[in-house]
Order: sequence, then structure tokens, then C-alpha cells
Amino acid sequence: MSVVAQIKQVTAKAITALYAIDIDDAAILVNTTKPEFEGDYTVVLFAFVKQLKKSPDALGQELGDYLVANNPTLLTAYNVIKGFLNLSITDSYWLNFTNTNFNNEHFGKAAPNSKRVMVEYSSPNTNKPLHLGHLRNNFLGWSIAEILKANGYDIVKTCIVNDRGIHICKSMIAWQLFANGATPESTGMKGDHFVGDYYVKFNDAYKLEIEQLIASGVTKDQAEKDAPIMKAAQQMLIDWEAGKPDVMQLWQTMNTWVYAGFNTTYNSIGSDFDKTYYESNTYLLGKDLVEQGLEKQVFFQKEDSSVWIDLTADGLDEKIVRRKDGTSVYITQDIGLAEQKQKEFNADQSIYVVGDEQNYHFKVLKLICQKLGLPSADGIFHLSYGMVELPTGKMKSREGTVVDADDLVAEMINISQQKTEELGKVKDFSNDELLSLYNTIGLGALKFFLLRVDPKKKMVFNPEESIDFHGFTGPFIQYTHARIKSILRKMEQEVSSFKFQVSSIDSDSPLLPLEKSLAITLELFPTVIGEAATEHDPSKVAIYIFNVAKTFNSFYTEHSIANAESEEKKLLRLQLSQLSAQVLKTGMQLLGIGVPERM
Repeated sequence: MSVVAQIKQVTAKAITALYAIDIDDAAILVNTTKPEFEGDYTVVLFAFVKQLKKSPDALGQELGDYLVANNPTLLTAYNVIKGFLNLSITDSYWLNFTNTNFNNEHFGKAAPNSKRVMVEYSSPNTNKPLHLGHLRNNFLGWSIAEILKANGYDIVKTCIVNDRGIHICKSMIAWQLFANGATPESTGMKGDHFVGDYYVKFNDAYKLEIEQLIASGVTKDQAEKDAPIMKAAQQMLIDWEAGKPDVMQLWQTMNTWVYAGFNTTYNSIGSDFDKTYYESNTYLLGKDLVEQGLEKQVFFQKEDSSVWIDLTADGLDEKIVRRKDGTSVYITQDIGLAEQKQKEFNADQSIYVVGDEQNYHFKVLKLICQKLGLPSADGIFHLSYGMVELPTGKMKSREGTVVDADDLVAEMINISQQKTEELGKVKDFSNDELLSLYNTIGLGALKFFLLRVDPKKKMVFNPEESIDFHGFTGPFIQYTHARIKSILRKMEQEVSSFKFQVSSIDSDSPLLPLEKSLAITLELFPTVIGEAATEHDPSKVAIYIFNVAKTFNSFYTEHSIANAESEEKKLLRLQLSQLSAQVLKTGMQLLGIGVPERM
């Protein structure tokens, strides 16, 4: 149990003992004490003043006296300032904490809880390669899955591939018109890049045809409809839905090229899935649910035979679930897939990692599933995130102005090489070690920069800023970890006999402020992982481990380990160093980032 949980527990017991009132632990607010006041943790008293009919100062004095007298192994002193009860934690508590956890590789992680969560992320289209926006999506999805796993959940990672529709047919038509039989192999191109280029070529040709039609006297709207290349793409979609053999063959061939490219990117960025769904297999799902909805009067049919749901009473509007020609819309497919996934995996929660432009869609999806009484409905959660922009502005895939994921990863690795060489500390590394280090630093910088921001916020990505070795960055944390490992290597003899326990700190040399500050920061780790899971926010882990790195560097700058004042102090600082390295490593792993042993 964390020290905050213990303070809440003993405070609730104290209120019951002193005033005969039962208080839930959760109702007690405990914060870390502000630096300008003496103490480690602060109990906020205002919530109980009216109920207990006590002034804040009187309540603080009575509680403080009782808490210190009855919890000698936890609390050593208190003071009261304007309704805030500041408590000082005993040195013995922190010694016990470090003794118990310094060599615990699982520190921060919870035991299995028998609940299952499905996390769906990535959702690429097979007409273009992954780009910067996909990277934020993949990193968020993968990290939230790992954070939930660290909290004891059984995790299923899934991906839905958008492999059908007019956008796919555009690439196919452009390939037929302009490729002259070229393939990724014949051109030496990665498959997803190859197909993506033809999506851009389609758009270029479409624009040109529109301009020509307008020049001949046709209106812009009519030109957009009559452009021959667009009509060809629309016909190809009809042929695909009819299962025309030559169209299906081309579709399968081009998708195969794309999947090979996707897999290369996923491997390079460390993204993986337990199950991949394909829209070509799921787009007919949900039709039976429309019939069930009509029977239950959840849906209603209009005169033109289209089927709708009225959500105006829920603050939304009417939503179509089946067109008048009997075909499904996207929401219908998603309802059907939600039902299928629930039957397959029986998850307690299903998290969809999708950009905030789909906020309305997922409100509607959850509401419809709830009104249909689907068992998966209450567990639907949209992890909405803001778009990523560059300093130069937004990106547009059909115009070929997106930042390609592969190019960005390569650029980050190149920048990491330049920055590392400037520091000049890796001259004894082999070539393979250097390549691995550049990859770890470059990819780590990219992931940390995209995950350190609250997912709900839009963000601007700056490659150069992300790889600064001294700022709020992945490389700063990686460098701190490597620094700690170097310290531990230099004291190999003491570390190799890591059976030691710090038995006591005598009254002449109590815990120093930075020793205690580091211990307090490290002890928060399980709480932070829990909050990150509850709020679906990896940035909480990123901010926390950055603070651990900063606190450790301040501690080490101030206090020698090898030349500590006593053997007990040396052992304590070794324990704090070992636990700091472990927390940094685990925290970075939850973000999908590796930490070098040296750099």
C-alpha cells in the first residue's frame, strides 16, 4: 500500500476514533507538501470542518496529535497551516520502502485482475503508407495497452484495415493507367509507398481532367462528376462489389504489396496486433442488427425505405443506419464488428484509438449499441486524440504532402547519430552497437515527444526539439538511465553483493532532503501507472519518469555514492540508484521505448 493510501487510511480511522464519524478513505484528499512548508504530505481539512464543527486549526491540531501518537512507524511530526495538515514521514518508512523494492523488477506493476480489455489502433488505409498521424495513433494504442497490462488487465490488441472503397479503387485505376506493369520489385520501392504514389497520381490526373472540362464550358460540380477517371474508379468499385475476377485479382495483388510495406513499418516502430480485421470481411456485418432494431422499435423506416435512429432526445440528431437501396453505412458495420469482437473475446472494455474528428461517430456508436442491448455497449470507449501538425502546418495525403512514417523514423535516427557524435562519448562502440544506439535514441525521441502530450491536445512535432539531450525528451531520460548504470558498474563489487539491507540511519545522519525527495518520487510509480490507465493517458507516465530523471540528477550532483559519509549511506544511495534505473526502464518500456545501458 502506498504512503498516500496509508495516510488516508489512518486519517479516516483517526476521525472515527476522535469524532465517532465514519469517513471513506477516498473522501480524504492528500497532496505532496509544497516546498515552502515543512512536511512530506498534506491532508486537506476543509471538507470536514463543517461536518465536525471544528475550526481548521483546531481540527488539524487534534488530528495531528492523534496521528503522530498512534502511527509511530509512519509519522514523525506535523504542523498546521491555514487548514492544511502537513505530515512528516519517518525515515524508517523510506528505508523499508527502498529495502523492499530496490531489486524488484516488477515494482509498479499490479497483479492480474481477471478483466479483459481490447485496444483497437492503427486503422490504416491500403491506398497509402503510414504517416505522422498514424505514428501518434500507433504509439498511443500500443502504450495504453501496455499500461493497462501493467495494471493487471488481460489485453487484446486489434487493428481494422480499411481495404475497400472508392479510395482503394483510385489507386487501382491509376496503376492500370500509368504503371505500365511496374511493381514494387521492379522499381525497388516499398509496397505501401508504391501504391500510395498511384493514389497521388490519380488525384493529379483527376484535377487535370476537371480543369479541361471546365475549360470546355462545363460547371465545376458537373466536371467533378463527369471526369472520366472518377467514373472509372466508381465503376471499379461496382465491379469489386460484384466480385469481378480481374478486379478482385488486382485488388488482392496491390493489397499484398501494401501489407508487406506496412509490416516493415510496424516492425521498425515496434507495433503489433493480436488480431487484424479487414473491412472487406466486415462491411456486410450489422445488417441483421438493423432488422432486430426495427423489431425493437430502436430504428424506424422512412417512406423511401431507408432506416434511421432518432437520437435527438440524447442531444444528437437522426442517424441513418441503412440506405434506401439496402446497403450499409459505416456505423452499421461498426455495430456489427463490435458485436463480433465481443463474441470472440468477451472483453470488459473495448477502446478505440481514433482521432478527435470521429468524436461524434463514437458517441453515436455507443448509444446505438446500448439501445440495441448489445453486451459490448457499456464497455465502448473512444480514446480521442488531437491531430499532429508540423511547424509548416497540416498535411494532406491525396496531395502527397504528408510526412511519411518511414522517412520520419529514418530522419530521427539520422539526427540521433549527429547529436550522439557531437557528444563524442561512444568512440569505443562497435559499428553494430552504434547502429543499435542510434535507432534506440531516434525512435525513443520520436515516441516520447508524441506521447508526452495529453492525447486530447493537438500538437506540433519538431524533430530537432524532440532529440535534445537536456530537455523534456526521451534522450534525456535514456541518458540518465545510462548514467545510473555507469555508476552501478563502477561500484560493481558493492552491487554484486546486492543482498544488503540498510538496517538503519542513525540520528546523526538522517535522510537528507534530496535522498528523501528521490524516495518519495520513486514511491509514486504504482500510483502514476494506475492513474495513466484510469485516464487512458500515457503522458502521465512520460511526465513522471522525466521528473524521476530530474530528481535523480539533482540527488547525484549533490551527494556522492562512492565517497558517502558512511557505509549505510553508501548502501542507501546504491539502492536509490538501482531503483531509479529500474523505474526509468519500466516507465520507458510502457511507452514502447528502450533504454541503453551506456551511451
